[in-house]
Amino acid sequence: MRIAQVATLSFSVPPKLYGGIERVVSYLTEELVAQGHDVTLFASGDSQTTARLIPVCPHELHLVENHETRMPHYLRMMQLVFADVSRFDIIHFHTESIQLAWLQRQPWPNVTTLHYQLGAPCLKSRYDEYNAPLVSISDNQRLPIPDVNWQATVHHGVPRDLFTFRKDPGDYLAFIGRLSFEKRLDRAIRIAGQAGMKLKVAAKINRAEEHFKRDIEPLLHDGVEFVGEIGGREKDEFLGNAYALLFPIDWPEPFGLVMIEALACGTPVIAWRNGSVPEVIDDGRTGFIVDSVEEAVAAVSRIVDLDRHACRQAFEERFDAACMARKYVEVYRRLVQAAHV
Repeated sequence: MRIAQVATLSFSVPPKLYGGIERVVSYLTEELVAQGHDVTLFASGDSQTTARLIPVCPHELHLVENHETRMPHYLRMMQLVFADVSRFDIIHFHTESIQLAWLQRQPWPNVTTLHYQLGAPCLKSRYDEYNAPLVSISDNQRLPIPDVNWQATVHHGVPRDLFTFRKDPGDYLAFIGRLSFEKRLDRAIRIAGQAGMKLKVAAKINRAEEHFKRDIEPLLHDGVEFVGEIGGREKDEFLGNAYALLFPIDWPEPFGLVMIEALACGTPVIAWRNGSVPEVIDDGRTGFIVDSVEEAVAAVSRIVDLDRHACRQAFEERFDAACMARKYVEVYRRLVQAAHV
């Protein structure tokens, strides 16, 4: 198939460090190419891909905070995409909604993956108005707007060989992610402290932020180690050498990519019952799903009963990038066929 992948411009594809959406777009794009499809990627010029890259702007835009400064780049991207849609069998958007008005003027087989939490009523009205074909990244993500044009749920996938399976657990608990309140590093610190274990934190730290000063700093002790933002081999070693990953989120996260990255390493996950967690973690097999700090502390003592091989097996069966790509191709074929009936 001739497939266009339209990324966000916030980060390069793949991102250097942070950038979950762009990371998934990269995994999907590379796997589609490997499976023999003709793929064109619209992304920032500092992206790297085996697909045909159409650079929209020279560099990723995450440091450009002004919306008005970013918007011309997104408008240019739409112009490039819609300059000749007949080049593609289908266009796959990873942008939120800017494409909808363009598709109304120039309809073509398309699908949009929604990577965001869907709480804004204006988004629902846009998707209703344009009847856009949508893919969710978890079933839980659909709950705020269950009656739009959902085509499928496709869980994220990671390349099979990207992370290294390690059969022996390490001696620390791991936390990785942005240091925003809803990620709940404070919970992770409490869990590790009460369980008597070290906690290693992979995140960009801004000690001047109010959340850090108010919620994190008073809890810090010698058993907490900050290792900064990590990627590549560092991330592989960080997750693979952990005793368990703590994922104590306090919001309905549509999909926590780090959970399946940990499973790929064989590392079990202790996660709050929120968002996509019950769809990703097999409670009692690949980790434990908890509702309180006390339950999480008890779960730490039960990690020894879990088989790290079972974690890796669950990853290979459910969250391999090849599996993700095949599921998207099924959606593509169905939409293309419907468009030509």
